[in-house]
Amino acid sequence: MVDQQLAKTFEGIGEEYDRYRPGFPDAAAADIVPQRLDAVLDLGAGTGKFTELLVSRADRVVAVEPSVAMLDVLRAKLPSVEALAGGAEEIRLPDDAVDAVTVAQAFHWFDRDAACAEIRRVLVPGGALGLLWNHSDPICTWDRACHRVAHPAVSAGADSTTASAADELPGFTFGHRSEIGWTEQITREDYIRRWLTVSSFLAADEATRAAMVAQLNSILDADPATAGRAEFTLPMITEVFVYRAGGSLR
Repeated sequence: MVDQQLAKTFEGIGEEYDRYRPGFPDAAAADIVPQRLDAVLDLGAGTGKFTELLVSRADRVVAVEPSVAMLDVLRAKLPSVEALAGGAEEIRLPDDAVDAVTVAQAFHWFDRDAACAEIRRVLVPGGALGLLWNHSDPICTWDRACHRVAHPAVSAGADSTTASAADELPGFTFGHRSEIGWTEQITREDYIRRWLTVSSFLAADEATRAAMVAQLNSILDADPATAGRAEFTLPMITEVFVYRAGGSLR
């Protein structure tokens, strides 16, 4: 069940999300769209952090996003992209309109069955659906510890977001799953600010948020890899699930 209160926390942020959230490796886009296509839809596109990787891979790129603040950033960054306000459960495109649909860091916010029916409707027969998420790397103990501050119910070896992804989705045939490892350089200040764009921080009251930030700082102060450092090397994993339109809608 989607937590609508948490989902709505993103409606008011745009520039902060774009500045502090991580991007995605080009290899993830190549995994979903290995050759140039006529049209691709990026659904739940946010500020276009994955959309920008699709521009060179399709003649037409459409981005759909419910947050006006995020769409404003996307439109300014990517003027060639057709940016539409809307959600995954009601896509303002005709049937068989696109060759592939991508969903980066957003599928867990969708009403799964309604979204799958709409995605299948706008996809050409046999078209690709790619779902992807960025994760902390399990070998990075300090990042995993910070992850559990934001998501305390998540165990040390699990992630909070891909529980919505499965080998089977209604109306689709599962193709493959990939894990792509990569790293980024990030300052301590930007790393903390990144967490402030996460739903649990956005939804918290001021005192709770301050306590959570204090926990993050304590973790960074205590770990030998980050203590006393203004900038870190952060290992990341992008997990990709690729499906094909087909199968029973149940």
